[in-house]
Amino acid sequence: MRRGTGYILTIAIVTLLCVATSVRPVRWDLTEDKRYTLGKPSKNLVKTLYQSRADQVEVEILLEGELNSSFRRLKRATLDLTDELARTGIIRLMPTGEHSTEGLQPTVIHEREQNGKTVQTTVYPYALLRYKSRRTVVPLLKNNRMLSGEQNLNKSIEGLEFAFAEAIQSITRDTIARIAFIEGHGEYDEADVYDVSQQLSRYFDIDRGAIPQDWRVLQPYKVLIIASPQQPLSEQDKYVLDQYVMHGGRVLWAIDGVRVSEDMLSESGFTPVIALDVHLTDQLFRYGVRINPVLVQDLQCLTIPVDVSGEVGQPQYQPLPWTYAPLLLTSNSSPVTRDVMQVSSIFASTMDTVGGGDDIRKEVLLATSTASRITHAPAEVDLGNMQIRTQAFSSAYLPVAIRLEGNFPSVFANRMVPEGLEEHDRLNRSERTKQLVVASSSILQNNWQQGSPLPVGYDRYTGIQFGNRDFIVNAVLDLADDSGLIALREKTIALRLLNDKRAHEYRLLIQTISIIIPLLVIALLAGAIRWGRKKTYTR
Repeated sequence: MRRGTGYILTIAIVTLLCVATSVRPVRWDLTEDKRYTLGKPSKNLVKTLYQSRADQVEVEILLEGELNSSFRRLKRATLDLTDELARTGIIRLMPTGEHSTEGLQPTVIHEREQNGKTVQTTVYPYALLRYKSRRTVVPLLKNNRMLSGEQNLNKSIEGLEFAFAEAIQSITRDTIARIAFIEGHGEYDEADVYDVSQQLSRYFDIDRGAIPQDWRVLQPYKVLIIASPQQPLSEQDKYVLDQYVMHGGRVLWAIDGVRVSEDMLSESGFTPVIALDVHLTDQLFRYGVRINPVLVQDLQCLTIPVDVSGEVGQPQYQPLPWTYAPLLLTSNSSPVTRDVMQVSSIFASTMDTVGGGDDIRKEVLLATSTASRITHAPAEVDLGNMQIRTQAFSSAYLPVAIRLEGNFPSVFANRMVPEGLEEHDRLNRSERTKQLVVASSSILQNNWQQGSPLPVGYDRYTGIQFGNRDFIVNAVLDLADDSGLIALREKTIALRLLNDKRAHEYRLLIQTISIIIPLLVIALLAGAIRWGRKKTYTR
């Protein structure tokens, strides 16, 4: 009787578990890097959307066709992520439509088979997200030319959660955050930052304008961008910016340490280098950094075509290193610059961390290579002297961009309010906020060719797209971010590559072991069970 009751209880428990898991499947992520677990910012995002009873986001994955093993892994990772998001009820997977790929740039995969034949496959590594009448595209594939194909695919898988979370947040929000470019001091105009503005317009409403006389006018803006001022800022302008920061405002400062005339350089092959003072030294010092009036040279740099013929009318151009255009290294320890390609710049300066306070966190995001040097202003740049003495490039990792976060002291503490301004809710120490200071405004500037803007960071001579776009977009998203989504870019998945050569050499042995060992294990288990039953029930 007891044995029968135990059987019934066991069957009842198993049945209940089966019913419960069929209604709400249970998953345990046993991987070391938690690749199948949503990060806390993602969980907070979907929880907020669920509580607000938002409509479902329709997701359409376009990565279809004859995929090789690497792209199948990318698709599998994408499906795993979307399945996990679908469990929250926020998204719904949709079948691929006929016209979904219109306007998207395909990726062509060239793969060599064992018989030596090359196979070409066209794929669309994108996901389409639709919410009500809105639509956005999520690129699934990253393409850093400095990395191998397998490394790029692994980086793509690592970035999937951030890409989807950011896209879901962007497409579902009812109000769009606002940012502004400051004008009035010779800053870059709309044409100079056209590409950056286009990229940021996917996430923000963008305005341009002069600094008002009341800091409260700036309060609706999540981020202010001050890109390459050439004339000094007045004390009134500095006070308004200072109080904007004191009340939690975020600023991206792109300030040059020296003044160089590119027009003079292109016309005469020579330009003087003089210190550029826009009266922000004391203010940035109080916030924790100082931009030095120096010019950086780096052996890791862009190249420019130079006429080496020496004859009039018969130019002979040869690409030579342009050490005044350093390729800046990105920090892999920050979510802003993690996995971002080198950032191109020209006529950059260096920075020091100074002043501020102990509670201000200072993080270097961009730096020179291990073969760099600095030239103090005043100096000169002469295209007629392109000789490089490598032994002079002995400096390393000179900071060019620094991120600041904390409670900043006011530069106007214990000072009178500038004449002509009124004191409105004045603070001498800021709320906790963030700033980014870059000592090279050129990283934001795009060039133009035949009336069309080139992508920022694009080198027209080599055809390489450097990481300027990603850096600026990530930086502004980080400054404007209150939910911590940018931290999802820190997700790491270990890359475990299969040795294709050894796998091919030992193919027969591997196949034999894979087939025989499981059969042997099953046979041993069956024999052990039979022996156990025989011993138990035989008297």
